[in-house]
Amino acid sequence: QLRQLFGSAVPAFPPKFYLAMTKSMADERRLQLEQYLQNVTLDSNITNSDVFIGFFRKLQQDTFKIQTQRAFLDVYLADGSNIRLDIQTSDTAERILEVASCKVGLPRELIKYFSFFFFQDDDDGALSVVKKVADFELPYVSLQSMKELHCKLGIRKWYMDPSLDTLLMDCRASLNLLYMQAVQEVKKNWVKPTEGQMQELEFLQKNMNKAKLLELIQKMQFYGYVRLDPCICDYPEEGCSADIYLGNNEINCCIKLPTKQTKEVSFKINRLRSWQVTFLGAAKDGEDDTLELRFEYNDSGTWQWIILYTKQAFLLSSCLKKMISEQMMKAAKEGQEM
Repeated sequence: QLRQLFGSAVPAFPPKFYLAMTKSMADERRLQLEQYLQNVTLDSNITNSDVFIGFFRKLQQDTFKIQTQRAFLDVYLADGSNIRLDIQTSDTAERILEVASCKVGLPRELIKYFSFFFFQDDDDGALSVVKKVADFELPYVSLQSMKELHCKLGIRKWYMDPSLDTLLMDCRASLNLLYMQAVQEVKKNWVKPTEGQMQELEFLQKNMNKAKLLELIQKMQFYGYVRLDPCICDYPEEGCSADIYLGNNEINCCIKLPTKQTKEVSFKINRLRSWQVTFLGAAKDGEDDTLELRFEYNDSGTWQWIILYTKQAFLLSSCLKKMISEQMMKAAKEGQEM
């Protein structure tokens, strides 16, 4: 039916497993579905159609054997608090986000600036965002399929251009969400304050001035970026480890070379031609699933492929798409104003 409506725009669907699935088969199936999602979301006409939403709802429920029924779902805010929602297991992320936004007092017109993410809040204090939840995805079902990853469902802002903060500062609910996320990112070392900024931050926290505190954090290095877990890359040579920050129209990499030296590299989005995520195989016990994202980059006039081996390849892909779409919207708006 999707092929009849949209023709060749619909990407090839991953093959089914017809036998009872083992854990590794279930993990592989989950990642294959995620890769399919990354491809199909390139066309909003498909993902906004009732036919696709119904198809993907049934697909998720059938794959992970979860029937439609009433359930409770915890949605976490960046300060660690949570909202318990009474839902149906077949409710989409878009529907649940509307309910959660109503609970925190977020106006309907500002919901588009936020999204659900699956994240891990580790015992060692690290924050790891696993992936963005697609609007048509079923969060309850996805959480059940990722049980062994110990993920939580959280609300975070969903834009890569920090200047968009200004659109949310006059609403108490959206200001609170931005404030909580900014403070969390300072605590989790996502942003890099100077010693002077840290002292000013402590003063403002004592005085509970949220707007002033947020303005201060906005000036810190890597504010508005998404930080990935440390990963492996093949640039400038194979076997390098890298800390990756995504934002401000760049992929910023702090690379540790085999010689133990470090090198900071900024890959600019406007010099990136294409990218692809590849699933390299299901993980063995105790290991992460093997994913890579490779992107084609113009380095001093020469195109080359650069590979990042990261379990957050799908999140990285979503961030790249978001940065490019924001660039295009900004350019279109500037063109209208000329």
